[in-house]
Amino acid sequence: MQRTLVLLKPDCVQRRLAGQVIERFENKGLNIIAMKMMRVTPELARKHYHEHVDKPFYPNLEAFITGGPVIAMILEGLNAIALVRRMLGATSGLDAMPGTIRGDYSNSRQMNLVHASDGIEAAEFEMGLYFSDAELCPYTPTLIPWLQAPNE
Repeated sequence: MQRTLVLLKPDCVQRRLAGQVIERFENKGLNIIAMKMMRVTPELARKHYHEHVDKPFYPNLEAFITGGPVIAMILEGLNAIALVRRMLGATSGLDAMPGTIRGDYSNSRQMNLVHASDGIEAAEFEMGLYFSDAELCPYTPTLIPWLQAPNE
């Protein structure tokens, strides 16, 4: 089992797509073990996107991610990090394949609806920025035997 941070970005919330995106993750069998609506502060944005702070595009990125509420989630499941990123599609909605979240709902590189951790180290770091251990609610759904074989 793996855990990953997912942010439904301000464009996702404003366009009222959050329910549809969450439904896709649940339908795939991923567990939501933490979730909250919040505003990303400039300080949190700088921590989260620390590798981009000195890049020319950063001011626009910060203005975007702090411009409205986000829904932060921790998803848990088999190979959750790679699975979620495949479900999202290419970073730019213009390049994302139909059937992916970005391919179906986005036409922008920046306004691409959802952020997901890109690796194990990033997931650990990002989950710690948005959630305390006390906010996690792990559980085993009773339908697990119908979602995956016992040896998976």
